[in-house]
Amino acid sequence: MKTSLKTEELGIFLLSLFFFTRLELAWWWFPLLLFAPDIGMIGYAVNPRLGAITYNLVHHRFVATVVALYGLTLGGVYWQLAAIILFAHSSLDRVLGYGLKYDDSFGNTHLGRIGKENNG
Repeated sequence: MKTSLKTEELGIFLLSLFFFTRLELAWWWFPLLLFAPDIGMIGYAVNPRLGAITYNLVHHRFVATVVALYGLTLGGVYWQLAAIILFAHSSLDRVLGYGLKYDDSFGNTHLGRIGKENNG
């Protein structure tokens, strides 16, 4: 099942890359912004609860969907770019095993435990 889920996420990442090519922006925007959503980890500097909130805010597909709908109806190309990056980044994270966070620790995700705490 894990392989199936990772394949599905890889498909979403590739679809995001395809949609990016339709924006007619310079290619370097995609790799430049791909890891920008990781700014959501900044909440972990305060505590795990705030970290989970800020991380999940920029990694949640519902947020990406709202941004995409806004970009497609009113916002224009940069909102569309933001949505594509949010989808691509969250999918890539999930391929690598990083899911949405629970509020007790960074390593406790909806996909299971990650990091050193998973190896013990």
